[in-house]
Amino acid sequence: MFRKEGDVSLSVTIVSLTVLDIGRQTFGLQPNRRITYLRLQSVLVLLGMTAPVFAQYAGPAVLSRGEAPAAMSAPEIRFRPFVEISAMYDTGLAGVAVNNQGDLADSSSYGLNFAWGVSGTHSWRRTKVGLDYRGSIDHYFQQTFYDSLSQSMLLGISHRLSRRSTFTLNTGAGIFSRDFGLAALPQTVPFDPSTVYIPTTDFFDNRTYYLTTQGNLSIQKTARLSFNVGGLGFLNRRRSSALYGVIGAGAVGDVQYRISRQSTIGGGYAYQHYEFNRILGGTDVHQFNFAFARRLTRWTEFSGYVGAARAETKFLQVVQISPVIAALLGISTSTQITHDILWEPNVSARLSRTFHTGVLYIAGGHEITPGNGLFLTSASTSVFAGYSYTGLRRWSFGTQAAYSRAQSFGNIGGTYGSESFGLSVSRQIIHSVHFVANYSARRYDSPDYSKYNRLIHNVRVGVGFAPGDVPLRIW
Repeated sequence: MFRKEGDVSLSVTIVSLTVLDIGRQTFGLQPNRRITYLRLQSVLVLLGMTAPVFAQYAGPAVLSRGEAPAAMSAPEIRFRPFVEISAMYDTGLAGVAVNNQGDLADSSSYGLNFAWGVSGTHSWRRTKVGLDYRGSIDHYFQQTFYDSLSQSMLLGISHRLSRRSTFTLNTGAGIFSRDFGLAALPQTVPFDPSTVYIPTTDFFDNRTYYLTTQGNLSIQKTARLSFNVGGLGFLNRRRSSALYGVIGAGAVGDVQYRISRQSTIGGGYAYQHYEFNRILGGTDVHQFNFAFARRLTRWTEFSGYVGAARAETKFLQVVQISPVIAALLGISTSTQITHDILWEPNVSARLSRTFHTGVLYIAGGHEITPGNGLFLTSASTSVFAGYSYTGLRRWSFGTQAAYSRAQSFGNIGGTYGSESFGLSVSRQIIHSVHFVANYSARRYDSPDYSKYNRLIHNVRVGVGFAPGDVPLRIW
């Protein structure tokens, strides 16, 4: 058993009043207006500290709600802009086109990259905002066709409606031509980017736009019991007419119960519907899960959920017809509606260790996804890990790796996947000026389609400017 947070704060208030009374009686002090005012002010401050506690979860982060590790929470990180200019070299540049030999275009080129951004948090009495934004322009010397503008933004807003209720809004948006992979756990955003729909397995260097947002209302019924309901929506559009975009919406709900200071259990349900453009088809997904979270130490957390997902897919497909019918009607193909229902595990877990200078994490899961614009509705298994370090003197670096394997049940059947690795380094040269470098590699592979297999590399070296004395944070 554990004492309620509200009881602890109330006990502090009572003890403070008792100490004041003992002091007055011992030294013969007579209460006056000044002392009375100070005592009243102390009570109000302590009671004010009590009120927000009821509206806070205060336990380990609940992954099924999309929360970042609770130990990462900071009162405030000042908004800090940056600009960078780098020389770059990219391999495996491939648009949605084939070369003169009928093979997938595959080019390499040197170029210049100019990047800018800002990240930070700010808190008011009832509201907290966290932002992580980055934009960049890529110019290639040998392959100007791939010149592009990219932008990505993660925005988290939390507003305390009352002592027991809080509304949160988690949003991700961006534009890119080359998929930059899964975002790491940013220190300034209060949610885990892997829990919202952000394209991270796109195969082609093709103009892509995405927007995803989720709003949640959490009600802290007691110090142990909390409820959460919310809605979500996402949109993805790709420039090439050979690829498919997706639009989706859904709803979520769960109940969580703290069985101790360190542990929470609960259950939830989620529904998603998404459909694709340029093809008649869509998917309805019902997810059921049992959630669990455990604070192993002050800085180490484990959170996850396990359950099942029911996916119902409907697609209009073109099929070959019998030679007899073809000869009779003078056509070679026809259309048919495919209707499939499949059950898949719905599993996800994350282990994180937060340090004063960064965070180390490993996570993974199995879920139903809208695919990558080439392959549509898929059952995907993924594992990813990362570590970020922002030193107190001159150095900062970040590294991340990811693995994914998916089975498509949409327009095209088959297995596809990717593996990626990235490393970024920053070192302060002089005040506000930093050396920056990063390297990333990604391999696409499919046992069913040999031409899907390819390896790409990306190297950038340059200088960056960011005001402040600490090293440039790796975004």
